[in-house]
Amino acid sequence: MKHTAAFRFTTADARALYLSVCQEMGDVGDRSSARVRLAGDDTLILEVTAADIPALRAALNTWLRLINIAVEVREIAVPSG
Repeated sequence: MKHTAAFRFTTADARALYLSVCQEMGDVGDRSSARVRLAGDDTLILEVTAADIPALRAALNTWLRLINIAVEVREIAVPSG
């Protein structure tokens, strides 16, 4: 049985976030896979699929952390205001 989680991030920086994390798509592991894609100009979609719940949790921890770090670095590099 496969388990899937999907997240939608709406932000003006969606393209920059996508370019920051898309390089990691091949590095998930044997029991899980992740896909990031753009939906329009302002939406980043993350889809994670795993063979079991622990693998899904681990993959989500990794991917949500990657996206969070990309957001934080973007805020430092391009401060608003």
